[in-house]
Amino acid sequence: MANRRGRRGRRRRKTGSWFTRLSTGKKVGVCLGGVVLALAASGVVYVAAKLGKIDTKEIPQEDIIINAEAEEAGEGFTNVALFGVDSREGDLAEGTRTDCIIVGSLNNKTKEIKMASVYRDTLLDIKDGELQKCNAAYSFGGPEQAINMLNKNLDLDIQKYITVDFSVVAEVIDLLGGVEIDVKDEEVQYINEFIDETGAVAGKEVHYVEQGGSQTLDGVQATTYARIRSTAGGDFTRTERQRLVIEKMVDKLKGSNLATINDIVDKVLPSISTNFTTAEILSYAKDFAKYTLGENTGFPFDKTTDTISGLGSIVIPVTLADNVQKLHEFLYGKSEYAVSSTVQNISGSIVSRIGQREATDDETLNSQTYTTAPEDAAQEKGNNYSGGGNTYTPPSNPGSSGNGTGNEGNSPGGDNSGGSGGSGNNGGGGDGGSGNTEQPETGGGSGGTTPPAPDTPSEGGTTE
Repeated sequence: MANRRGRRGRRRRKTGSWFTRLSTGKKVGVCLGGVVLALAASGVVYVAAKLGKIDTKEIPQEDIIINAEAEEAGEGFTNVALFGVDSREGDLAEGTRTDCIIVGSLNNKTKEIKMASVYRDTLLDIKDGELQKCNAAYSFGGPEQAINMLNKNLDLDIQKYITVDFSVVAEVIDLLGGVEIDVKDEEVQYINEFIDETGAVAGKEVHYVEQGGSQTLDGVQATTYARIRSTAGGDFTRTERQRLVIEKMVDKLKGSNLATINDIVDKVLPSISTNFTTAEILSYAKDFAKYTLGENTGFPFDKTTDTISGLGSIVIPVTLADNVQKLHEFLYGKSEYAVSSTVQNISGSIVSRIGQREATDDETLNSQTYTTAPEDAAQEKGNNYSGGGNTYTPPSNPGSSGNGTGNEGNSPGGDNSGGSGGSGNNGGGGDGGSGNTEQPETGGGSGGTTPPAPDTPSEGGTTE
């Protein structure tokens, strides 16, 4: 009995590898799994190789300016700056002004994305107290200065950017099969007026738009549609068209097959500049289907326009502090956000430079056509046209009335300076002129009652 139990306790030594000992079904499963893993690995290498075509720029963390209050306010959200440029040489760095400035804010929990267009002619502090049109920041200092300009003026925490050359947009839209747009009758004329230039830059055949109404626009048509600002409303209505085209492209992209997406990737990546890493792009890409586009808006909400010597045609936030508060309510749902002291100071500096203004209602702004000031034409040609008095040292106590000297060189040519009574940040002052009231150049506005503001096509400039 004992010997029998002993023999039963011995185990036969198995021969062959672990694979040969598997059943036929398991062998098939392992083989299929290996194929999948191999494909996945090759796919990662393939995608990584494609992403290598992107013009990646590294911006050191310490070089990004974020107001202290902004970090807490944007917790739970990822903000990205989207810049659209018209670079005939394909240069996406500094030296070209941005025609499109959009802040995209992703709610990390709900995956909803909201968009806010910053009007390109908005008067903001572009760097070190210099008040200029905000689109000058990219021209003077590339994406780093443009990001810092947005963060500093709007109390935002933006650390990532994407810059796209408009020339590639037409190609992408064509690959998507066009986009459905309801074209207004008044827009047809201006689309056809500038479509030849768009076609030449994109290297594509031109087809004129024959009539208004809902229709499928091809790449050249849709790109021109998104860029014209000669219609009533100027840049205000143009930014609406830009956001609409982006929405239509995202909708078409979500329904596209892999081959189409692959073609788009090949076309788009070489025309993009970003500081997203390959790992970050892959991380966000895997959740693409979960993202939804929410509301969109333009900034500033409350505004007026004017033509100011040394600045050109500008959009004036009324006031910057109030508009930043509304922006945070729009992006984050925080209705009682208290803006930072930095924003308060810039807001006061704008009032000191321009004077106290009242907001013009959107219906009026969107019904006006706008003319070009000499400064606008110079800026479009890349000249640094700026009059005196555009640099300010922000006051330490925004809102207090000033007793200091007026702002020198704010009248045309810098012939006159403010008197002994400074305007302060709330328009108060002592004796003498404040030096803040500007008389526009010939052909400009009359001081803002019926503002001419954002530019129409300027000689030698970009597609309008």
